Amino acid sequence: MPETKKWLISITVVFGAFMAVMDISVVNVALPHMMGTFSEDLSTITWVATGYSIAEIIMITMAGWFSTLIGRKRLYLLSFAVFTLGSILCGTAVSFHQMMVYRIIQGLGGGALVPVSQAILKEAFGKEEQGMAMAIFGMGVVLAPAVGPIFGGWLTDHYGWPWIFYINVPVSIVGILMVMAFVEDPAYLKRGVNKIDWQGIVLLTLSLTSMQFVLERGQEKNWLESKEICAGLLITLVTGLGLVLWELKAQEPIMNLRVLKNRALAVGSFVGLIFGMALFGTTFILPQFTQNLLGYSAFQAGIVLAPRAVMLLIFMPVAGQLYRRFDVRGLLCFAILVLVWSYYDLSGLSLSAGFRKMVPTLVIMGIGMPFMFVPLSGISLSTVSRTDMIHATSFYTLSRRIGGNIGYAVVATLVARGQQVHRADLVAHVTPYNPNLSGYLHQLSGHLSGQGAMAFVDRVIIQQATMLAYNDVSMIFGLLFLAVLPFVFLLPSQHAQG
Repeated sequence: MPETKKWLISITVVFGAFMAVMDISVVNVALPHMMGTFSEDLSTITWVATGYSIAEIIMITMAGWFSTLIGRKRLYLLSFAVFTLGSILCGTAVSFHQMMVYRIIQGLGGGALVPVSQAILKEAFGKEEQGMAMAIFGMGVVLAPAVGPIFGGWLTDHYGWPWIFYINVPVSIVGILMVMAFVEDPAYLKRGVNKIDWQGIVLLTLSLTSMQFVLERGQEKNWLESKEICAGLLITLVTGLGLVLWELKAQEPIMNLRVLKNRALAVGSFVGLIFGMALFGTTFILPQFTQNLLGYSAFQAGIVLAPRAVMLLIFMPVAGQLYRRFDVRGLLCFAILVLVWSYYDLSGLSLSAGFRKMVPTLVIMGIGMPFMFVPLSGISLSTVSRTDMIHATSFYTLSRRIGGNIGYAVVATLVARGQQVHRADLVAHVTPYNPNLSGYLHQLSGHLSGQGAMAFVDRVIIQQATMLAYNDVSMIFGLLFLAVLPFVFLLPSQHAQG
C-alpha cells in the first residue's frame, strides 16, 4: 500500500475510534448540569451514561457479524452516520426520556467504530509496522478517556452541556467524507449471510443489558441484598451461558467464539480487561476526588488528567517503535511495574494534595500506559487470520469495555464501603480523652458554638474517610496489575510469531 494512502487511512479511522470512546467519559463531568436541566436525581441521570454503554457494547460484539452482512466500509459509514445523528439529537434533548433514546442511538452508532478501526489499521500496516499501527490506534482509544473530561468540562462550563454533543458533528462529518474517499473493503472478506442468528441476537442483548444493569446499579441497591440485582445477575448468568452454548453450534453466529481458541487473543483479552478496569476506573475516580473533596470545577477536574494525556500522546509512538525491537513480554513487564508505581503514589494522596502534587504521579502513569496498550494490542492480534480479524478486534475491544464497566462498579463500591469503614475507625478516636481532639475543639470554639464545632468535626471525618477510601482503590488497582504479571509470560514473543 502507498505510504501516503496508509497514513490517510490511519487518520481516517482514528477519527471514529476517538469520538466513540471519548463520548463514554465526556458526559461524566456534565451529569450534574443535566440533573438541573431535566430535574432528575443523580441515580436517574447516570442512565445517560448507562444507555450509551449498553448500546455500544452490544454493537461492539456484533461488529464482525454486521461487517459480513453489509461489508466493512458500509458498516463503518453507517455507524458514523448514526453516531452523528445521535449526537445532534442528544444536544437537542429537552426531557430525560428523549435523552435516553438519543444516547442509545448514539451508542449503537459508536459501538462498531472501535473494532472496525482497529481491524482496518492492522491491515493497512505491514508486519514490521504493527507496533506503530497500534500506537496510532492507541492515540485514539486510550487518549480519548483522558481528554474527554477536559473537553467536556470546558464546554460545559463555558457553553453548556449540549455542546459536548454538538462538538462531535463537524469532526464526524469530516471522518465520514474521509472514509468514503480512502477506505476500501479487501477482496478476501466474506459478504452476506444465509441465515440471521435471531436467537443469538436476543441472548446477546439480554445478557449484556442485564450485566450492565448489575454493574451500574449494584452498589446503589446494595448488591445481593436487592431483589432487582439478584434477578439481573440470574438473567446475566443464564442468558450468558445460553449464548455461549448456542453460538458454539450456530453455523453463522452473531459472535464467533471460536476465535478465542487463539491463546494470544484469549490471554490478551483477559489482561486487556484488567487494563480497562484501571484506565476507566482512574478516569472516573480522579475527577470525583477533585470535584467532591478539593472543590474543583468541571473544567479544573478535567485538567487534572492533562499530564497523563500529554504523556500518552508523547509515548505512544515511542512504544510503537520499541515494539519491533524488544520482546513484548519485557515491554509489558516494564509497563506493569511503572503502573504499579503510579498507583502506589496515588494511594498516598491527602486532602492537601493540589494539582502540582498530582502531576508527577500522572506523568508516570501516562508513561506506563502506552507500553501496556501497544504491545498488548499488537501481540494479542498477531496470530489471528485476516478473515477473523474483526471478530478478534471485537472481542478485544469488548474485554476492555467490560473491564471499564467493572472498574466503575468496583470504584463506586469500594469508595462507599471504604468510607463507612474508615469513618467508623476515625469516629472511635473522637473521645474526651483524645488530647488532639480537645486542642482542635478549643481552636474552633473561638469561631463556632460547641454544637457547630462538633458538626464541623463530623464533616472533616467524612472527608478524611472518603480520602482514605480513594487511596484504598488506588492501592487495589496497583495490586491488580501485579496479579496479571504471570499471564504476560503466556503470550508469544515476536520470535514466536514468526
